[in-house]
Amino acid sequence: MTTRQTRRRIAATTLAIGVSIAAITIPPAAADIPPPEDGWTLTFGDDFTGGAGAPPSQDWIVDTGTSYPGGPANWGTGEIQTYTDDPANLAQDGNGNLRITPLRDGAGGWTSARIETQRADFKAAEGGAVRIEARLQVPNTTGEAALGYWPAFWALGSPYRGNYWNWPGIGEFDVMENVNGKNETHGVLHCDVSPGGSCNETEGIAGSSPCPGETCQGGFHTYRFEWDRTGEVEELRWYVDGQQFHSVSESQINPQAWANMTSHEGFFLLLNVAMGGAFPDKDAGFATPTASTEPGHPMLVDYVAVYNR
Repeated sequence: MTTRQTRRRIAATTLAIGVSIAAITIPPAAADIPPPEDGWTLTFGDDFTGGAGAPPSQDWIVDTGTSYPGGPANWGTGEIQTYTDDPANLAQDGNGNLRITPLRDGAGGWTSARIETQRADFKAAEGGAVRIEARLQVPNTTGEAALGYWPAFWALGSPYRGNYWNWPGIGEFDVMENVNGKNETHGVLHCDVSPGGSCNETEGIAGSSPCPGETCQGGFHTYRFEWDRTGEVEELRWYVDGQQFHSVSESQINPQAWANMTSHEGFFLLLNVAMGGAFPDKDAGFATPTASTEPGHPMLVDYVAVYNR
């Protein structure tokens, strides 16, 4: 074999190895669930490693329609889409992510998806703490094309199941809300009575922050909520990529309202992309689709995790 032939064979082998490695490399979007830090325990996790087109695992309930049976219309927020279990709206992508994709039909109606955990017992033990966390990318669309998009990762108090009219007394922790394609994540506590009360309903007690570095729409970010009961006064905290941007202290809330929110079994987690609706933060603007709103931009969820200490 000539020197030139040897070089060609080496080059071809190197290229084949490179292609092989590229074929099995996990895309940058996918990441394992982070192991718990010292003193913490992973009590729930899903990193959506099913095959392309697969539904969520049995750990999740898929909500469908425009309300819970006997509950408030339009899921209580005025959102206009219909939730389905159609893989076009809800499916794992085969690359370690769950896709929730809003779509518009020929008549102008919207469909999307919403899921919630089977478990409804996530809470901080007395003297302990809980972290609720997800790594996700909100729909990658901005400007007029994003008007009406309202992706969210949140938690509702377990007594809501089967009642559907006891909100906000049972408590709601909005870990991440984004609206109208803005580079801004919102963390919100809902509690007490509506309207008014010590949680300022219907807006709730809210904080917001731009996403660090890359925009919320431009890449994956980690959104975390903590309920800390280790001190004399309990505290709720919100983070994006490890940076705290909002907190609420037990001392800010009516004592009976705090007890109503925290003394039940716990919370269940939800992921959804709504279209339209009365987004509570009026400064951010209601989520209102227009003729310019583009369908088909998914929220990608890499993992969801709950840690307890």
